[in-house]
Amino acid sequence: MTISSSLNAGVAGLNVNASRLATISDNIANSSTFGYKRSVAEFQSMVIGDTSGRYSAGGVRATTTREIDEQGTLVTTDNPTDLAVAGRGFLPVTTATAVDNATGGYPLLLTTTASFRPDSEGILRTEAGQVLLGWPAASDGSIPAYARDSMSGLEPIRINLNQFEGDPTTQIGLGMNLPATETRAGATGGPFGIAIEYYDNLGTTETLDISFTPTIPGTGASNEWTVTITDSASGGATIGEYVVTFDDSRIDGGTVASVATTTGGAYDPATGLVTVTTASGPIDVDIGAPGDPSGLTQLSDDFAPSGITKDGSPVGILTSVEVDENGLVQAIYDIGFTRTIYQIPLVDVPNPNGLTSESAQTYRISGESGSYYLWDAGDGPVGGLIGFAREESATDVAGELTQMIQTQRAYSSNAKVIQTVDEMLQETTNIKR
Repeated sequence: MTISSSLNAGVAGLNVNASRLATISDNIANSSTFGYKRSVAEFQSMVIGDTSGRYSAGGVRATTTREIDEQGTLVTTDNPTDLAVAGRGFLPVTTATAVDNATGGYPLLLTTTASFRPDSEGILRTEAGQVLLGWPAASDGSIPAYARDSMSGLEPIRINLNQFEGDPTTQIGLGMNLPATETRAGATGGPFGIAIEYYDNLGTTETLDISFTPTIPGTGASNEWTVTITDSASGGATIGEYVVTFDDSRIDGGTVASVATTTGGAYDPATGLVTVTTASGPIDVDIGAPGDPSGLTQLSDDFAPSGITKDGSPVGILTSVEVDENGLVQAIYDIGFTRTIYQIPLVDVPNPNGLTSESAQTYRISGESGSYYLWDAGDGPVGGLIGFAREESATDVAGELTQMIQTQRAYSSNAKVIQTVDEMLQETTNIKR
């Protein structure tokens, strides 16, 4: 009987509008929840065929989805490990329970923003129990090649504040001018010298003593110097000796023309580097490429350091960390140097809205979402990673209140349909009287 189908359609209308009101209530309740993604109830009509020519109301049903790809506004904070994704992509996290149990094979969860702070063991986690995952850097700060379709390389990020760390010297730049007059016939012949301090693997200071001895010709000018490098940590042993010839042409006059290696690492004319081996390891010394005025030069009659540079520093204490837009976690030490200790990849899936929602604004991979891939932040389809930032809720309160009014009206209308059907059935019953 079609009147019965009207009653069923009215009941279905009440149910779906109740579901819609539930999503609206959830959205409004989470209007101040960082990283919250809005829930939406979608209605679909149901059609029931009838060969008798009479119409039968099929009613309506509701499906609820979460608009995970809809991003909220980013706001700044004062915590360097408050993280948000500026665009597509998710932060890889896992559960604190899995980390605490040390079972390995951490379950992968995704989130778009979170406030991470180190716990008593230095592991970055949220108050809700999500632990941030990342790829560990090598000892030199480089990131090894990890699989992009697997979690095998990811591990909980651990920040050991107040940890001591050394930064040994690996490169020295010799920006110096040698007196051209000293390579002429009748010159005094030098030698000239300079001591350059460097830091070894234990953070202590050692010295490279570098002497420059001109070649004195019988007539004219040789434009040639012998550069000898000795290492204090090696007992003053010579670790490199090179014969440097300078150009005297109009265009490149005063710059390096060629370098002949006597002892030590070979000279690379493409980079201007020679590699000498100290007691704590190799150090690249930048003499200067041919024609390069920023390295060794031979001009005028002055011996003058014009720009001695070096990397490395004494032992420092890790005081804080920051995350750059490429997802690199930089450890900052009290003496001023920084070192990359982790990289946080961003996870992308073909269908973000197909992810399975979990508590605390986290999501799981599902069949609907498709397989995940790990990207460098700011590369491919994913956005950059922002530190000192959180993503606000995607809820538009004004829009939700408007939808609440519409839902209330629709609910009342369906209730009126049920009331009308009841009255019609009552009239049908009264026919017998």
